[in-house]
Parts: sequence; C-alpha cells; structure tokens
Amino acid sequence: FLSVTEDLVRRRAEHNNCEIFSLEEISLHQQEIERLEHLDKWCRGLKILYLQNNLIPKIENVGKLKKLEYLNVALNNIERIENLEGCEELKKLDLTANFIGELSSIEALKHNIHLKELFLVGNPCTEFEGYRQFVVATLHQLKCLDSKEIERSERIQALQDYPEVKQKIREQEQAYLLKRAREKEEAQRRMQERKDKKQKQGGSRLGFDSPDSLQDKENHHQTEGDGEDETQRTTEDDEDDRRFWEEPTPYTPESRLETHKYIEEKRRAKENRRESEKREKPLWTLVTAEGKVLNVNVPKLHFSLKDDEENDQLILDLAVYRHLDTSLLDIDVQPTYIRVLVKGKPFQLVLPEEVKPDSSSAKRSQTTGHLVVSMPKAKEINQAKKKISASSKHSDCNTPQKNARSGQVEKLEVDPSKHSFPDVTKIIQEKERIGQGPIRLQPEKITEPKKSYVDFEDNEDI
Repeated sequence: FLSVTEDLVRRRAEHNNCEIFSLEEISLHQQEIERLEHLDKWCRGLKILYLQNNLIPKIENVGKLKKLEYLNVALNNIERIENLEGCEELKKLDLTANFIGELSSIEALKHNIHLKELFLVGNPCTEFEGYRQFVVATLHQLKCLDSKEIERSERIQALQDYPEVKQKIREQEQAYLLKRAREKEEAQRRMQERKDKKQKQGGSRLGFDSPDSLQDKENHHQTEGDGEDETQRTTEDDEDDRRFWEEPTPYTPESRLETHKYIEEKRRAKENRRESEKREKPLWTLVTAEGKVLNVNVPKLHFSLKDDEENDQLILDLAVYRHLDTSLLDIDVQPTYIRVLVKGKPFQLVLPEEVKPDSSSAKRSQTTGHLVVSMPKAKEINQAKKKISASSKHSDCNTPQKNARSGQVEKLEVDPSKHSFPDVTKIIQEKERIGQGPIRLQPEKITEPKKSYVDFEDNEDI
C-alpha cells in the first residue's frame, strides 16, 4: 500500500519553504494514498488538511492534530466515522462520496463540540429513511448538514421523533452490513479468478512446448516469430481490457481499488515496453573503430560555429529548445571535438582547431534558450599558425611554398632587375589625368565620407 511519505509532504509544503514542523495547511489530494499515517507526528500544527480523491479506507492517525479545523477526505474508501475525538478544534468535516453505511458511527462526533459543518453526500447512509433527522438529532452542535442549514424547528422535530428514527436506522444498517459482506465475498472471488487466469496466461506465454516444437520454432526467422508473438499478445491485452471495462460490477471500495490497481498495472506494463524498446535501440556511432570522431546531429538542431579571432576562441551556438530544462543537457568539450547530449540524444561536432576543455564555458540564453559554448584555442596551435601565416606573407603565391619544401626555392626566385614590371601607381595616375567619367568619380566617393567624419561632432547628450 502507498502511505504518506516525508518526501511527499515536503514537496507539497513549498508554500512553507518545505518546512513541515510549522506547517498549518497541506494538500495531499490525488496521491493514490492507501493509508493515512505520520502526519500526527510530523505536522502537529496542521489546521487544514486536504486528502480528497485517494484510496484511504479508514480515518486514523489524526487524533493528535489538536489544532485541525478542516478535514477533507472526500472520494475515498471510508466506511465508518472514527478516531476524530482528539481533533478538538474540528469545525468542518467533508466525507463526500465515500462508502459510509454505518450511520450510527456519527455518534463519535459528539465529542467534537466545535463541529459546525458536515458533508455526507454520496454515501450509502444518505439513502436511509430518516437519515437527516437522525444526524440532526444526534449532533446538537451542527449548524449545516450537506450544505443545507439546520433550522431550529427542524432540530426540535428531529428530537421528538428520535427514538423511532433511531430504530429504523439500526434496521437499515443491519441490512446494509449483510449486503456489504456479500459484496466482499464476491470481490474476493472475482479477484481470485482474475489471478488464476493471469497465471494461466503467463504459463501459456512462457510456452510449455515439446522438444520437437521448440526445434521447429528455432528454424523460423527470429524477428518474424517475435512480431507474431507481439501481435498475439497485443490482441489478448485488448480483449482483456475490453472485458474488464464492460463487465458490470457494483460500486464498492473493493471495485474502486481493483480498478485503480488494474490501471496501475496497465501503466507499468506500458512503461516496461517503452524501456525495453529503448534498450533494444542501437547505440549511435560517435567514434569509428579506427578512432575517427564523426559529426552527429541526432536531435536535429540548428547550430553555428564562429571563429572569434579577437578573443582567440571558437564559439558554438546550438539552437536548443527554448523551454528545455538545463538539467537535460550534458556538455562534454574535448580538444578536437564537442559533444552535447540533448535529452540523451547526441550532438557532436569536430572542431577545426584544438581548444582548451578546462577553460571552456557554457551559457543559456534567457530569451531564445540557445546554448552558447565558448572554447579558447590551444596556445601551441595558435603560435604555429602565426608562424605559418607570417612565412606566407613573404612568398608571392602558393606554388613557391609547395616547391620550397622540395628544395627548389633558388630556381623559382625571380630577379627584379632582369624583368620589367608595370608601375601600377603610374598607370593609375595617368588614367586619372586622361580618363573621364566614372574613373574620375571614384576618388570623390572615397573622400566624401572622410569629410563627413571630419565635420562630425560627438554630442554627449545623444
């Protein structure tokens, strides 16, 4: 069974900074709780407690909550009212849509002298003849029953008819309790049948076949056999599901619990199938057997890699989904590549230059959600590149550089005195003197913006 855990209480106590000792109000609705416990030890100062829409069969372990003023246990499996004598400040009790048939159990609420409101709508006891008169006459402190105010005249009349009404209620209670005993036996029998059927199905699925039939199965293609088994299993599950929901059953605590467990089993089976499918998926190849790192973009994200020469670093801008939680990102920077796992899906990019992994940093944009990774370049690589670029400036073209390595540098060098080269500056000057039209307008276009920059004044106000 599922009970109240400390982790659950702390998570539901966010409004109190997750402190549970000083907690005055907590909502534990729709948590599939099957047993009520621990709250009387952890949260002694509780004033308001919401426990609606769970699977609680019994009111218990709340007697030490002396300050409790409002208890909501609607839509549970409670069959009688009990263990509330210690809740001295209880003013409002909501038992809507439970299974309370033992109406005389409300006599336990006589000790709760501050109780003003009581809700019993949707319980079997509300169908008893004389239900309202019995409650009004039993609980003198009540001001409102099932959202309807109790008039003074109604209470006087109920007290006058109390002995007769009480006798009727007792008789109807006894009939209801006998009916409940039969319902419990029927539910037990139905659960046992379902359990036996499941065991038979499990045995047939495991397959108690003869050696010959096993040998025949091995001869078939494995994947084809798996597909047929999966189809057959799905058909059987669908048939069981249809039969379960179409079978008429009485609305009882047992049937409600059985329905909940059935839904839970289906959910777990679905999760197990998903897990097995995940495990069966082939792993992505990120590095080949020869050790070559591959470019991979499984999440199919847009990205850009920029060379920031001013800061001597590479910048990767990865268009991560805007609302994706940062905890679902795993970044791994290596000297020659970067790998980012986005919800387990790898994005890998081989870098054009070596970087420093230890000095790299990653940030998320608050507006776009993009992931920006800054990776400083390795110094040794940078220095080597500078030397190469400096040597390339002295050479006229790529061909001499290639031949220089083969030792033919002297043969390719040209003596300027033996060859005449046109003077580019003189050609331009001659064309400026002789030429007309667009050639003459070219220097004017260059000088105009310079004049505008000379006349520009820096206004600090602007």
